[in-house]
Amino acid sequence: MFKAPRDVTFRCSCGNVQGTLRGVSTSTGSHIACFCADCRAAEVFAGQPDPAPEPVTYFQTTPDRVRFDAGFDKLAVFSFGPKNLLRWQASCCGSPLFNTLRNPKIAFASIRTNTLDNQTAIGPVRATAFIPNPAGTPKHKGMGRIVWALFSRIAAARITGRWKQTPFFDPETLAPVREVQVVDKDVRAEIKATLS
Repeated sequence: MFKAPRDVTFRCSCGNVQGTLRGVSTSTGSHIACFCADCRAAEVFAGQPDPAPEPVTYFQTTPDRVRFDAGFDKLAVFSFGPKNLLRWQASCCGSPLFNTLRNPKIAFASIRTNTLDNQTAIGPVRATAFIPNPAGTPKHKGMGRIVWALFSRIAAARITGRWKQTPFFDPETLAPVREVQVVDKDVRAEIKATLS
């Protein structure tokens, strides 16, 4: 059953960083779960426990729906490589908040669902990535339609110019609003070695 879009508030674990995800519905974003080592390692690097055996869950949408209401000065960002995904967190408590791509013209932002005050609007998980299996080769479930929806949202934001409405980048220089901490590859490897 379709539910009208609504605003949903989010916050870091200590409450210093707060904001609003605007116009949330199952048609403006996708609720996904991911078991990949990078997402797990990002949680550990940010000072959080390894979520295994549970996945890390996100709501994928576009940056123009993100508004910071408090604690924007405490926003920080790291990446596991010079070309890898940007992982935004709260510097006050380490809470992982968002993932974005490095090019703001590709309008993508995924928010950690555990930061949302009410998850009803995002609906159930629609796709799962990197599902572990005994054969050792991860599998995916439901990703086809999620990828289609993702590219549709990115294309619409590009055509309308909404990609410029982002709190994560300067739309003129295309640079992130915070200096990116690139995690040393040895540190990344060390973290991954600890994952069960």
